[in-house]
Amino acid sequence: GSTAPGKKITARIKRTLPVKGPQAPTLSELMRWYCLNTNTHGCRRIVVSRGRLRRFIWILLTLSAVGLILWQCAELLMNYYSASVSVTVQFQKLPFPAVTICNINPYKYSSMKDYLSELDKETKKALETFYGFSEGKSKVRRSVDEGNSTGSDFFKQIPLLKFEDFSKTATDLRSGQKRKIEGSVFHKDSSIVNSGDSNDIIGFQLCDANNSSECALYTFSSGVNAIQEWYKLHYMNIMAQIPLETKEKLSYSADDLLLTCFFDGLSCDKRHFTRFHHPLHGNCYTFNSGENGTILSTSTGGSEYGLQVVLYIDEADYNPFLVTSTGAKIIVHDQNEYPFIEDIGTEIETAAATSIGMHFTRSRKLSKPYSDCTETGADIPVENLYNKSYSLQICLHSCFQKAMVDSCGCAQYAQPLPAGAEYCNYKKNPNWMYCYYRLHEKFVKEQLGCQQICKDACSFKEWALTTSIAQWPSTVSEDWMLRVLSWDKGQKINKKLNKTDLANLMVFYKDLNERFISENPANTLVILLSNFGGQLGLWMSCSVVCVIEIVEVFFIDSLSIVMRRQWQKAKKWWNDRKRDRSGKPPQAGDLERQGHDNPICIDEDLPTFNTALRLPLPQDSPLPRTPPPNYSTLRLETAFTEQLPDTLEVGQH
Repeated sequence: GSTAPGKKITARIKRTLPVKGPQAPTLSELMRWYCLNTNTHGCRRIVVSRGRLRRFIWILLTLSAVGLILWQCAELLMNYYSASVSVTVQFQKLPFPAVTICNINPYKYSSMKDYLSELDKETKKALETFYGFSEGKSKVRRSVDEGNSTGSDFFKQIPLLKFEDFSKTATDLRSGQKRKIEGSVFHKDSSIVNSGDSNDIIGFQLCDANNSSECALYTFSSGVNAIQEWYKLHYMNIMAQIPLETKEKLSYSADDLLLTCFFDGLSCDKRHFTRFHHPLHGNCYTFNSGENGTILSTSTGGSEYGLQVVLYIDEADYNPFLVTSTGAKIIVHDQNEYPFIEDIGTEIETAAATSIGMHFTRSRKLSKPYSDCTETGADIPVENLYNKSYSLQICLHSCFQKAMVDSCGCAQYAQPLPAGAEYCNYKKNPNWMYCYYRLHEKFVKEQLGCQQICKDACSFKEWALTTSIAQWPSTVSEDWMLRVLSWDKGQKINKKLNKTDLANLMVFYKDLNERFISENPANTLVILLSNFGGQLGLWMSCSVVCVIEIVEVFFIDSLSIVMRRQWQKAKKWWNDRKRDRSGKPPQAGDLERQGHDNPICIDEDLPTFNTALRLPLPQDSPLPRTPPPNYSTLRLETAFTEQLPDTLEVGQH
């Protein structure tokens, strides 16, 4: 019984001390304690200010400061993910790029007559039926009556058609018979305004081999475009069946294409060129490809110190239906990049000297989170079919080829083969043309998802080209120059050269300025944190410790109070449920332990003896009684077991 008063005193002291943190019974008391003890002055002034007007003004100012902080911090976060662009110019010795050169005509027409004889005959029949003319004797360069058959049934399946009107009635230009055409119309020359004369509209029909009712009509306002598109369609089908080794022999060799070569003022030859076969352009030759591990460089700008070549075009051996222009195509690219001649190639015309001046620029963009570019393409779910460094064009072409193999069962001829696939041809894949055109339509409309999957490369090199053209050779030098060139190539060319068969090309650096364009973060993490601290100190006189305090009170302590209250409610509910099941009434001791509010104590002071006497009794509680006296406490008991001797003597006296 000696420790009971100490516990009561301790409990009384705890009741008089201020409530701290999660010990507060309610959230309102926690917020009050926070405002009285925080270093944030605005919150403290809300509590200690007297008068409603002054308190309202402090509430308004504090909320405004919090809003400004949130706005400024959001701006800082947005600026953190922005980048600044810097341009650096250096003057130094520059590596020379790879220069890929292709003849516009991919294969020698004289070598292809055995494969294209049937297609050429069908094309000439269509021209004679539609335009009413045939080749004259002077224009007949070779016979196409003999040769290997490439499948006349195929031409019957997809003939050229002349549309009489828009009621789906067409005339077969091969047989002259009229037929009813069903299917959706796709006009391929949307940029050309149709004159309204339906007789000028020709095209062809592609149908699903598995469902003849599923057809698509491809119409053209220009007869030239229609014949060329139809011819290329059958041409790709024929070329897909020819082995690669045979196609390399049918195209131009380095000795056929290159007459003279100079680089950096020194002579060069075919050993400096690397051959690669392009499906649409035949044999192409790359100067300075870097395959042997050596990349040439130049230390002087100007046309005299670049690459100078004279090309032999041989216009007389061009395919008249496949290509309608004469010359060569070149592309300047990095040694690790694939040359997309068909997309970004520059055409070089014959009987002219074409000078191409270059400016070299290296660019680098920041990857995530600053931009949506890729470093190496490893994060792109598309297989690279070109075995070159990643680029957006490689990704798009590879994505389309994969979709082609998945949807049509074969690969498109103009792009590399995926593993385990083969090129489409009508004999093995009779439905490939209809499938290809449908798939290409979806690709152009961005419905295949390739444009969404593929991303730009973060790092790339670019050569900005400036092209100028001059007449070459000049009238006064034409005779002797052609004679000398014919003499130099006498063993290979058994005729006098014509200037329309030649093209002079010069590729050089205009200057040796290397421009480096890079993106740098506009803000670093240190600057971001400093800006955050400045905003907090400016509007709320707050520091990092204050922020930690806010996190502790508003998140940890508040959550602790809410969870404790919920736990108490759940515990009370469970106890009440157990009592209801047992049918036992609440015990008197439970009522005494629960406590009650005293209306007499209206102030915060502890009750005095007089106020305690006036406290009302709880309802349904027994009246307090005076406890009976403990008579044992009135007995006097000595602390000594034996009486002292001196007291005994005094007692005896």
